[in-house]
Amino acid sequence: MRCIAKAAAALWMMAAPGLAEDSPVVIELFTSQGCSSCPPADELLHNLAERDDVIALALHVDYWDYIGWKDEFADPRNAERQRAYATVAGRRSIYTPEMIVNGLTDIVGARPMEVAKAIADHQRMAPAVSLQLTRSGDQIQISAKMLKTVGEPMVIHMLRYTPEREARITRGENAGRTITYANVTEDWTVLGEWSGRAPLALAAKAEGDHPVVVLVQASDMGPILAAAQLK
Repeated sequence: MRCIAKAAAALWMMAAPGLAEDSPVVIELFTSQGCSSCPPADELLHNLAERDDVIALALHVDYWDYIGWKDEFADPRNAERQRAYATVAGRRSIYTPEMIVNGLTDIVGARPMEVAKAIADHQRMAPAVSLQLTRSGDQIQISAKMLKTVGEPMVIHMLRYTPEREARITRGENAGRTITYANVTEDWTVLGEWSGRAPLALAAKAEGDHPVVVLVQASDMGPILAAAQLK
């Protein structure tokens, strides 16, 4: 764990100056409270969540619940999303912990240097979509425009997350541990499709003060082309 912490600290220091919120890289961690291999990846996500150039999201899955502990943050739709990624990539199984970077790069477990390389690789790609969010009360105004041709429809996702949630685990592989999880996702919804032929102007309701994330993703679980958040 000490080596993981040192590597994670180095990863945080690699944040690229000047990129920040205008082109954040999205990291989805598929994790479970019932998975003994997951805590190092959960810890790594804490470090990633501190970066301005990354949107770090924890998607808790339910398929390990049968081994003795029911993950209280799990949503079956998270496992469905992970299975869809696996299908597109030609993988025959899913697992935890798994990180998906910008909808494309698959990283097994907690591997800070691989994550750092994937972030840097995606930051070097020219953005395909410009995305902006503004808030007025409980309304989120979403605007986007194409910067280059994508050639396929895009899906607009909106979700919320809780920056920190703690779980005291009493059974299963992590029995006796109290773990604090970062950026636990909730209220994931699809707002609709966008062809990109005209600028996007969309309003969505988001009550409460939990951060809001909007993703523009190529259809059929393609790459995440743009992302933005309001904290």
